[in-house]
Amino acid sequence: MLDDFVTRAILAALGVALAAGMLGPFVVWRRMAYFGDAMAHAAILGVALSLGFSVSVFCGVLIAALLVAVLFLSLTQRTQTSDSALGVIAHSALAFGLVAVALSDAQIDVEAYLFGDVLTVARADLALIWSAAVLIAAWLVWRWRGLITWVVSEDLALTSGYRPKLEEIGLIVALALVVAVGIKAVGALLITALLIIPAASARPHVRTPEGMALLSACFAMLAALGGLKAAFLFDTPAGPSIVCVAAVVFALSTGLAKLRGQ
Repeated sequence: MLDDFVTRAILAALGVALAAGMLGPFVVWRRMAYFGDAMAHAAILGVALSLGFSVSVFCGVLIAALLVAVLFLSLTQRTQTSDSALGVIAHSALAFGLVAVALSDAQIDVEAYLFGDVLTVARADLALIWSAAVLIAAWLVWRWRGLITWVVSEDLALTSGYRPKLEEIGLIVALALVVAVGIKAVGALLITALLIIPAASARPHVRTPEGMALLSACFAMLAALGGLKAAFLFDTPAGPSIVCVAAVVFALSTGLAKLRGQ
């Protein structure tokens, strides 16, 4: 079954959507959208690193995303505000990545990494994507209470016996993992949208954090399936099509929430 590229594309999109959908609520709750954007922009720099050091693209992107996280934490602990630090890091990482790719001798389709090319996903990519999704799901189940307490209040987390910095580091690593596995499916410029839009769509319709995480994952997978269907029907790029469907779901969700409020 996995010999069919369409089947691989569907499974890859669903795996990335599941991982992003589960993490999306934490990005929304902690207002980390711009941080996720900075990590995603660093993905192109990670592609260049993978070429320079002859390692897999997954490893290069993961390392670049983690470097961005370390740099951000270092800058914000000193003199820079978080928004200015993220602005500098995000745009610098993208620019250096594009320059490094241009200087490389290898022939690289930059657009495939910027906007994704889920139809080229191989079996090894599928294994990475679903391994990451299962790992993130297991980590969320394990750390759920500590993460929710940290989201509510760092002081409350401390008095409850949790370590807020450890929860933050865990979330950062999980986001880096999603960026690393999602670059091939939806691309560096669109992975953040898959983190934010389904979570924002789910928010008006739930009363518990668990409900928001589950509904966000469902909306993300719905966007993945709908986007791939639209891409095949209208011959459009798969990554942008997935995000477009996610945006339509958000519009419908917001309209339904307003009608219910009335």
